[in-house]
Amino acid sequence: MSKRGRYAQIYLLLAALFWSSSSVGETLRVATEGAYPPFSYFDSTGQLAGFDVDIARALCQALERTCDIKAVAWTDLLDELQAGKLDMVVASMAKTREREAQVDFTDYYYQSHSIFAGRPEVTDTTPTALMGKSLATARATIQADFLNKHYTLSRVILTDNMPQALQMLLEGKVDFVLSDTTNLLDFLERPQAMAAGMDFVGDPVKSPELQSKAHIAVKKGDQVLREEINRALEQLRLNGTYDQINRKYFPFSIY
Repeated sequence: MSKRGRYAQIYLLLAALFWSSSSVGETLRVATEGAYPPFSYFDSTGQLAGFDVDIARALCQALERTCDIKAVAWTDLLDELQAGKLDMVVASMAKTREREAQVDFTDYYYQSHSIFAGRPEVTDTTPTALMGKSLATARATIQADFLNKHYTLSRVILTDNMPQALQMLLEGKVDFVLSDTTNLLDFLERPQAMAAGMDFVGDPVKSPELQSKAHIAVKKGDQVLREEINRALEQLRLNGTYDQINRKYFPFSIY
């Protein structure tokens, strides 16, 4: 190899090392939904709060990175990640084939089941039992896909986010809402829901299509960040940080 070729090789190696070391301190652009309590919402001071937000902050500490965490509409999250406007999405996102074709996912960081909520006038929530009923959930979710596929004899209403669906339930505009047990627990403990006689309806819906494990999304091909986050998640589990955040929002383990 000529001297010129050797110098070029050394230059490229040094440049790669510089890029790797400098990226460690770069600010991570993180997004959550901001409309999915108790996982992400705006508190009374207008600040982002919730389980997802606390997990994101703890991950940034474990990664020794500064993070800029913002709220993005649910339907825009993956588009902004693919467009390079975000580095990671921490928004209670289930892994589906369609999403896996667009982005990469970390290991899961919590899991839950899906269940109906409403006035407990029925206990059977099968498609036949809910024929003619109006059912709501947020669009672009596994619950939306499930209702559209199996509850064809019901009136399925898809909203932009879960608070809209729950508000429709309170106002009597829909009969039942299908969502994660963890999300609905927060709703059912609110004074408005208790005053309206809202409760879980039936048992959790048992279906492989509704297996809900939440993952963090990163840009397709960003295996370095994906593995860094996986190691950080394990660190949070081992040092007790995860359990501390869990207990802040739920009286039971959601891992």
